[in-house]
Amino acid sequence: MKASHLIASLFCVLALPAWASNEAWENVRTLLYGERPMLNGDDLIAIDAPYRTPDDARAELAAQVVAPKGTNVAKVTLVLDENPMPVSAVFELEEPLPSFYFDVTMRVNGPTPMHVIAETTDGRIWVSETYVKTSGLGACSAPPGTDPEIALANLGTMEAELVGRVPALDTRARLSNLGANRANKMDLNIDHPSHSGMQMDQISLLFIPMRYVESVDIDLDGAGYIEMTGSISLSENPRVGISVPSQAQAVDVTMTDTDGSVSHLHKKLAGF
Repeated sequence: MKASHLIASLFCVLALPAWASNEAWENVRTLLYGERPMLNGDDLIAIDAPYRTPDDARAELAAQVVAPKGTNVAKVTLVLDENPMPVSAVFELEEPLPSFYFDVTMRVNGPTPMHVIAETTDGRIWVSETYVKTSGLGACSAPPGTDPEIALANLGTMEAELVGRVPALDTRARLSNLGANRANKMDLNIDHPSHSGMQMDQISLLFIPMRYVESVDIDLDGAGYIEMTGSISLSENPRVGISVPSQAQAVDVTMTDTDGSVSHLHKKLAGF
């Protein structure tokens, strides 16, 4: 099943009230991976998330994965257990890599465990978790921050830029093999209202139909690199940061949303 279809089905199954955190995770885990074993990934996955989100509607979440020796990272999934659409972002690497970093601006609807799951090329699944507290604003149902007409006029506009080296998230003395040769970090900014389907128009008092970034295909130097599958957990006008090889010269991005709108970006990358 395509990742976007699975994420949507999880919204239908999991948008239920007052689940215990461990029950929510067990349901997501079963739907995603069935009976496949999950290994403790604390030595391979470093997570950077705020203890309490200063802005529930635009929380910055990050993770870094280093594959065990002899394997590569093939896929990384971000799960916010208690969000209405728990599977919040999926990164599939067209060519698996020894390490991968991402950061992304997310809606965190309420206090929740956060799981990062990495799949390596030897077929193993690794998981690490943390807990994120919120300010209690109910981000997924909060009114849009921009005028709907302006949001639609700018929908799909994208900008990409290299912003330096990937930060080291080895705050617990892990991932030390990254050393000084870390990849560059590319930020991709996407203009999109990311309507959750739970927001109310402040004038008509009708619910705004769900519309979010469904997929982001990123090619580097004409070759496939990463496909990201989104969800309603993506913030309004989301920013996505990813690690890119230091030799990358140009990026092509194709964004598709759930209404079928498609936009493209081609840009040469300035070297660092």
